[in-house]
Order: sequence, then structure tokens, then C-alpha cells
Amino acid sequence: MGRKLGDRRDGKKLRTIHAMHAVMPLMYPNRCDNEAFISERIDLTNVNAYLEKKNAENPEYRYNLFQVIVTAVLKTLTLRPKMNRFIANKTMYLRNEVSAAFTVKKIFSDNGAEALAQVRTKGHETIDDIHDEIYRQVSFCRSDELDSGTKSMDFVAAIPGFLMQLVGAGARFLDRHGWMPKAVSDGDPYYCTVVLSNLGSIKLHAGYHHLTNWGTCSVFVAIGEAKKRPFYDDDGTVHMKDSVDIGLTIDERLADGYYYSRTVQLLKKLLENPELLERPLNEEVAY
Repeated sequence: MGRKLGDRRDGKKLRTIHAMHAVMPLMYPNRCDNEAFISERIDLTNVNAYLEKKNAENPEYRYNLFQVIVTAVLKTLTLRPKMNRFIANKTMYLRNEVSAAFTVKKIFSDNGAEALAQVRTKGHETIDDIHDEIYRQVSFCRSDELDSGTKSMDFVAAIPGFLMQLVGAGARFLDRHGWMPKAVSDGDPYYCTVVLSNLGSIKLHAGYHHLTNWGTCSVFVAIGEAKKRPFYDDDGTVHMKDSVDIGLTIDERLADGYYYSRTVQLLKKLLENPELLERPLNEEVAY
């Protein structure tokens, strides 16, 4: 179907939704006023065994935990389409694609520069495709080339201060109405379905991270450091297992609590059964 009146370049206006979801953006128009935070601890026993097997087959092209989590998040968002909605200018839209963005540190130092990476999917990808794309993106980001998002920010930063206020007001107007030039929005991580922050790579715990009123991103995933933590059986027996904590911040206007609960259940199922990620993102999973 073609683009209809009221649609945006990056999403289709939802015209038949529950009254509550139609009214909430009018009552609570700002994304940052509608954040819900969910934390989950994942047992990595099966993931570690899976990675060991994959890397034995590909010793020079290694798979890692971050790639597994990105793939699991993308598959979850593909199979749970309400998570791919966004609200802009008090109107709810369904995004045209499922996409993920993350920041790459070029050098792990106080003065090391950062670059932006994005993975855009069509639904047929598997963990092997996502692994290859992340590897390509990270390699590019750590080269001397500048990504489009960094180029855009460098351009704006060079504008004289008295003009920057006008540029900012104009940019917010374009952002609100979905008229931001494609060259700008394509390089902006906050125009993706989900932004992921791999805090574990810098030895931090997972925790709450705010959303932004800018852009269209309605989901933020913070990934903590993988380490051994206690797991308790029903009888109180404790086992120390490799684990990772994940924090999800979501726009609560997109769906109801039951939908979010089932979404987290699916994500946990995928991470505890990583072989499911070898099937296409859009292939259904029983959970």
C-alpha cells in the first residue's frame, strides 16, 4: 500500500487503535513523561555454550554476547510489532522498519572519540547476518571515516551561537512534524526502533536510561557487565551462574502492561535459547 495522508516517511499513522492509546498522547504529549523501566537478569549458561560452539567454527570471526543480545532484541521487536510504534506530534505511528542503534567507542580512553552505528532489518535476517553487519559497522566506526550522524553534529556545532538557537528551533519543528531531511534522520540513533548501550564493555552495571523527546525511538536497552551472580531455587538453594542484567526503558503509551510482560518473556526465552536466533527474525517462537 502507498503512503496515505497523515503518514510520515518513516511510519504509517495508526488510524484504528484503542481509545486509550488515542487519548494518552493528547494528555501526556512528551515521551520523557511516559517512561516505564523494566529490569531483567539473564542466565548466560546456554549463551556461553552457544558462543563457544559458534567461535570454534569461526575462530577468526568471533561472535560475542553483544551480538546475541542485539539479535534477540531485534527478533523480539519484530515479533512484537506494538514495540515498533512511536508517538510524534501527539499521533501514533507504526515504524516502516525495525532498526537498532548503538555507540562505538573508537579508543577506550577518556579522550577517545565515539561514532554511531545502526542496523536496519527486513525481517529475514538471522544471527549470522546481524553478526556480519555489526562487525562491518564497528570496523567502519573505528576507522578514520566519519559516520553521517557525526558529520551532521559537526556541521551544527560549527554554526555561530546566535544562529544555533534558530537552527535548534527549526530542527525541533521539523522533527515534530516528521519533516527532518532523510540525510539527517538516517544518521541519528534516536530515529531507530531501539538504542542499545553496552555498559558492560566499560565495566558498569545496567540501569535506567531516559528516552528522549527528540526523534522517534521508544525503546532503550542498557546492557550491564556479565559476571557470576546468585540464582535461587524454590527451596532456597543458591547457585552461582554467569549472568547479565538488562534494563529496558519504554514509552508506556505504546501498549499495555500485559503486552510488555509478554515481550520481556519472549526476550528472555530467546536469550536463554540462543539457537532460536539462527532462524529468521520474523519466524514465530513459542513462549
